Amino acid sequence: MDDVAAPGRGSVPLPGHQARSGALPDGTLENLRASALAVDDDGLIVAVNNAAQSLLGREASELVGQDFHDLLHRDRYGHSVPRTRCRMRKALLTGDTRHGEAEWFARGDGTLVQLSWLVTPYAPGPGGTGALAMLYEAEQPDVRHSDGGHSAPLTELDRLALLAETTTQLTSTLDVDEALHRLAALTVPRLADWAVFDLLTERDEVRRVLVMEHKDGILVERNDLQGPMPPVPAESPMPLSRALRGAASSLAGPATYQGPPDSGIAVEQQRLFTATGMHSAVIAPIRGLRDVLGALTLGRAQRHDAFTPADLPLLEDLTRRAGLALDNARLYQRQRKVAETMQRHLLPQLPVLPGLKMTARYVPAPDASSVGGDWYDAFALAAHVHALAIGDVVGHDLDAAAGMAQVRNMLRAFAWSQPEAAPSVVVTRLDDAVMHIAEVPMATMILARLTLGDDTLWRLRWTNAGHPPPLLVTHDGQTRYLDEAHGILLGTGVTRPRPDAVTVLPPQATLLLYTDGLVESPHHSIDHGLDRLRRHAASLAHRPLDSFCDLLLDQVRPSDNDDDVAMIALRTPPL
Repeated sequence: MDDVAAPGRGSVPLPGHQARSGALPDGTLENLRASALAVDDDGLIVAVNNAAQSLLGREASELVGQDFHDLLHRDRYGHSVPRTRCRMRKALLTGDTRHGEAEWFARGDGTLVQLSWLVTPYAPGPGGTGALAMLYEAEQPDVRHSDGGHSAPLTELDRLALLAETTTQLTSTLDVDEALHRLAALTVPRLADWAVFDLLTERDEVRRVLVMEHKDGILVERNDLQGPMPPVPAESPMPLSRALRGAASSLAGPATYQGPPDSGIAVEQQRLFTATGMHSAVIAPIRGLRDVLGALTLGRAQRHDAFTPADLPLLEDLTRRAGLALDNARLYQRQRKVAETMQRHLLPQLPVLPGLKMTARYVPAPDASSVGGDWYDAFALAAHVHALAIGDVVGHDLDAAAGMAQVRNMLRAFAWSQPEAAPSVVVTRLDDAVMHIAEVPMATMILARLTLGDDTLWRLRWTNAGHPPPLLVTHDGQTRYLDEAHGILLGTGVTRPRPDAVTVLPPQATLLLYTDGLVESPHHSIDHGLDRLRRHAASLAHRPLDSFCDLLLDQVRPSDNDDDVAMIALRTPPL
């Protein structure tokens, strides 16, 4: 933008900052009484009004040019919110108008402020694209305290609103830990001062997974009160023991556990009431569709009024919804684990090559089905001749994983049957098989032959079927993409000659084959990702091979990409 403004003055951006979406007229955002920020289509702040600067405790110079999400958006504990889970970014990318309640944002002094938000499409200039984000202070849950620390009973409308909000919050996540934290935030301090979750594991062991306290106006997690619990006694009449066996909800207090304990769980409950100061509690089972999943305890310590039997139906309604959400989350995580285990077992053990170091990595997608079509392979063809392959079958599900196994196994068979054939010949035959006998829509891959020459140097001959090019990194940090021998991907039905290319691998060089999840991002071009990979790989050229791969994954893999990643890397020996 060409306009210049002193920091902290109006909506004019800083000197030197150019918003791709165009320029904002001076004072545009100042016409809005609400705190407002304009962002471009990359999520970078291009303008901010005085109200937003005051609300966030930051000058314009601290805001303009920064990524809105990375700089400001936090969870209730002050941690960065994963980009893939940020509804604000999703609204920006899709061009939708969306609204959110009571989310956390970082102020300039490091404190957190809870704000509601509205994101709507906004064109900062002619032909520009972007969004307008308006922030305003969230309405705090109405604790409904009357004088003397007593709380007025919830109205029927309050109860219905709480149940509706619980349903919305719990059904929008498939993460058990996140679901429990959300339920704790809904019930504390609205209903209680403490929330305690005890869950049963698949082996019928009990674990106190979350204890939350409302203290000084914020929710505090008490790790010191969490951990493993004794087994559930079969006959104990104590409230928590009964709840964990699936019995109806009940009231409890310190007097409930004052007598001689009848079980280890009773001992832990004595400790809980002593440590928290709870004088009144309600305990209800969390039931899934088939089994009891655990129990929820809500306790009051700061409020003087006790729970009554009239509170039990609401608690049971809450735990019923929690049980369904946890059942779904556990089923999802179980399927995710099975799929990931299947994927890992489909990936091969790497061979040992004379003088060469070789390693591989597979990282499942963080938020997709956790299994996909990314794969790698390495196997011997003859003495001092090995095959290297990496590929990606279209899709992110079990079908993609099954297709990957088909492609990999057929490739091995064709390569073994023609050990002297050029990689292009093998891949051409594989492409024909994919079209006729494999249940694979499309796939990309690289097949290479690695041969040790009489001069003790390793030579790489390869063909590329629509895959990101291999990266060669010399010991002194020079890099080159092997972008020769590039042909069309598999499964198109197009008949076209496939090329081969040959290169000599220098001593102590690193060759990296990878899938597109390492370099692709929804918000940047593939060239940006490839350049980023090249620069980081050059800086890590001196690292041991395992460290080289781990650091590349940590530093290069885009945080906003939900694709899985496969990598195979080798390093040649010194002369």
